[in-house]
Amino acid sequence: MIEQLLENNRRWAEGWSRRDPGFLPSLAREQRPDYLWIGCADSRVPANEVIDVAPGQLFVHRNVANLTPPSDLNFLAVLSFAVKVLHVKHIIVCGHHGCGGIEAALKDERHGIVDHWLAPVRATYRHHRVEIDALADEDARIDRLAEFNVVDRVQDIADTTIVRDTWKKGQKLAIHGWIYRLADGLIRDLEVTASQPEDVD
Repeated sequence: MIEQLLENNRRWAEGWSRRDPGFLPSLAREQRPDYLWIGCADSRVPANEVIDVAPGQLFVHRNVANLTPPSDLNFLAVLSFAVKVLHVKHIIVCGHHGCGGIEAALKDERHGIVDHWLAPVRATYRHHRVEIDALADEDARIDRLAEFNVVDRVQDIADTTIVRDTWKKGQKLAIHGWIYRLADGLIRDLEVTASQPEDVD
């Protein structure tokens, strides 16, 4: 099975070399993505593929339930590098319907260390509990919490000193909240874009 993955990689590289002989060598020299994608680690949501962009166009950070904790040095390092070094113009927070992490937080299930990681999702649920609990269908409750989670993560990012300082310097940067539907492969804009401090509230 592992050998098959290596063979897949060889075919992939050969395909790029045939289509555009200069493409991979140019990637080796530098990257200039316009976008930072913050998404869920779920294997069903491959960032480059769902928005159909080539390697080099998307800087990617993924974790369980697409979270953006201000205490997570991994997330902050990615955000800082993307904004200050790569000068991305857009940050996309993309959650997805049917998210297992969101479901675990909603049901307050126990899964080990990930329970601590999901604390921000449980806080989001408490904040929107009345609306979420009013939905009769369990899948609908999970999906609505996934959407609220994206909105809160957009706000988390906009509240970082990394982003605030970037806006203060006049650098163009917009943060977008999207949700991906597994059943049909379509992304919906949640219309929570922030491109200046006044947008955050």
